[in-house]
Amino acid sequence: MGILDDILATKRDEVTLLHQPQTRNAIRRAAVEALPTRDFAGSLRRPDGHLAVVAEIKRRSPSKGDLDPDLDPSKRASDFESGGASALSVLTDGPYFGGRAQDLTLTREAVALPILRKDFVIAEIQLFEARALGADAVLLIVAALDDATLRDLREAATDLGLAALVETHDEAEIERALSAGARIVGINNRSLQSFSEDLGIAERLGSLLPTEVIRIGESAVRTVADAQRMADAGLDAVLVGEAFSRCPDPAALCAQMAAAFVAKS
Repeated sequence: MGILDDILATKRDEVTLLHQPQTRNAIRRAAVEALPTRDFAGSLRRPDGHLAVVAEIKRRSPSKGDLDPDLDPSKRASDFESGGASALSVLTDGPYFGGRAQDLTLTREAVALPILRKDFVIAEIQLFEARALGADAVLLIVAALDDATLRDLREAATDLGLAALVETHDEAEIERALSAGARIVGINNRSLQSFSEDLGIAERLGSLLPTEVIRIGESAVRTVADAQRMADAGLDAVLVGEAFSRCPDPAALCAQMAAAFVAKS
C-alpha cells in the first residue's frame, strides 16, 4: 500500500504514546467533559436538494507537498461557513499532512458547523481524543482496518456520539463498509497505490450504495463542474481540500459548488 503503510506505522507509534496511563486517563476525562456533538450526518442531506460541501482545512499532503502551511484555521473556517459549507473537515495528522490538534479546537470555536476529524484512526483511544478535541465525526478508512476492527471502531464512535465517515476505494471495500454498518460512506477518487485520480470511481461505486446511506465523493473535486458531476451521479456531498487550499477565494468556490443540485435516484 506504499504511503498508507508508512502512515499507519507512524500512527501505531502515536497510539502507543496515547495509551500511556496518565495520557490515556486525561484524554478519556476530557472526552467525557466535552460539549455535545453537532449533527454531522444531518448536515449532509440538504433539505433544498443542493449538494453538501464538506470543506477541508488542509496544510499539506504527502503527494503534493505544502499547500497552505501558514493558513489561519479560524479565519478559513469562518470563510467556509459564510460560503455555505455544510460541514468542515480538519486534518490533524502532523508528520504527513502538517496538521495540528489545535487546528480542530480553533475551528470548533470559530464556527457552528459540524467538524470531521480527518486522521488515520486505528484504535479506540483516538476516538476519545477526537471527542476531547471537539470533533463531531471521525474518518475510518476501510483499507487501513480489518473487518472486526472496522466494525468495533464504528460502533465505539457511535457510543461516543461521533459520526463515522467510512472511506472506500473499490467494490470490495463498499461491501466491507456496509457489512460494518456504515451509514456515511466516502468514495475516494484517488488510488492509494498510484495516486491517480478518476471521478468515475465515485460515479460507479455510488450506485452500489442503498439510498439510506449518505454518499460522499472525496478527492479530485477541483472545479464547479467536478462538483456538479458528483451531484449528477446522485452523491449527497463532496469533500474538498486541495482545491480550496490553492484557491484565492475559497468561500466563493465553496458557494458555487454548493449550488449544485443532487440528482434523485
